[in-house]
Amino acid sequence: MTSTNNQAFIHRLRFFFERHGFYVSSRLADKLGMKAKSVRLFFIYSSFATFGFGFVIYLTLAFWLKLKDLVYTKRSSVFDL
Repeated sequence: MTSTNNQAFIHRLRFFFERHGFYVSSRLADKLGMKAKSVRLFFIYSSFATFGFGFVIYLTLAFWLKLKDLVYTKRSSVFDL
């Protein structure tokens, strides 16, 4: 019974991060013209190779992209002022 509760919790946690994540990998991949899977694998491998430094870079990029979204907002027309 507790095993199914743990699995349900992990599934909800994974779904939360997939839905509310920063989308750093996909946005960076769009900018570079690559697949998001390749960018994610790069961050994973660099995290293992540099003992977590890749994860620090990932968090820095996530913060920077979030801040950029708050500062630069695209307006679709003149009437959105």
